[in-house]
Amino acid sequence: MSSCFTAVPASFKVLGVRVDAVQIPEAITRISAWIAQREPGNYVAVTGMHGVMEAQHSVGFRQILDKAGMVVADGMPLVWIGRARRFPMQRRVYGPELMETFFRVTGDRYRHFLYGGAPGVADQLARVLRRRFGARVEGTYTPPYRPLNSEEEQELFHRVRACRPDVLWVGLSTPKQENWMARYRNRMEVPVLVGVGAAFDFLTGRSAQAPVWMREHGLEWFYRLATEPRRLWRRYLIYGPRFVWNVALEFAGIKRFD
Repeated sequence: MSSCFTAVPASFKVLGVRVDAVQIPEAITRISAWIAQREPGNYVAVTGMHGVMEAQHSVGFRQILDKAGMVVADGMPLVWIGRARRFPMQRRVYGPELMETFFRVTGDRYRHFLYGGAPGVADQLARVLRRRFGARVEGTYTPPYRPLNSEEEQELFHRVRACRPDVLWVGLSTPKQENWMARYRNRMEVPVLVGVGAAFDFLTGRSAQAPVWMREHGLEWFYRLATEPRRLWRRYLIYGPRFVWNVALEFAGIKRFD
């Protein structure tokens, strides 16, 4: 008789928010183990500075992050903090890269469902993933720009259960996608849900990604602010300085955020 289990990854706190000190290969291994266990409702929060700051304003959102199966460091500031706390973190777990790497490594091994994106984007991404990796994308759903009503919820449940996915990829934005996963995870009968933010747009080429050197050196925020100033100015110009200040207070032992 054999058994399948996953060890709890090492983690550290950033302003009271748990961040798991994992890299992409470890995250893929853990997701694959959850699929093998067939226990529904595990969800992965791909979190950067924005998510940590949202948790400062909402106890409920912090609890959602605390209950996640994994909270991975999507932003380089979290990687730098992990290194300062003596965790051997080489790179961040960038949402689009995590998704693309998972499909490249697993190929047609698992069944997938894509939820989110603007009209037509999820379907386009499904075609891209099938063509590039032979992926078994069994279904997609583009939600309206508002909460689902009861009829839409039932339609979604029926569609997901009919597709029997192993992984449900959620392409919304923070904190919307984390709230969505926490709300629906036990009603989807899916082993793993992963919130990957703008990955749908990036992997279809609908939006341009920052150059690799900017992404690897903590400068993606500047590129994204320059390309989407009206949507992202608050995230980077308001939350960014507050994040740096609070982290400085935490490291100096002046303020606790637990």
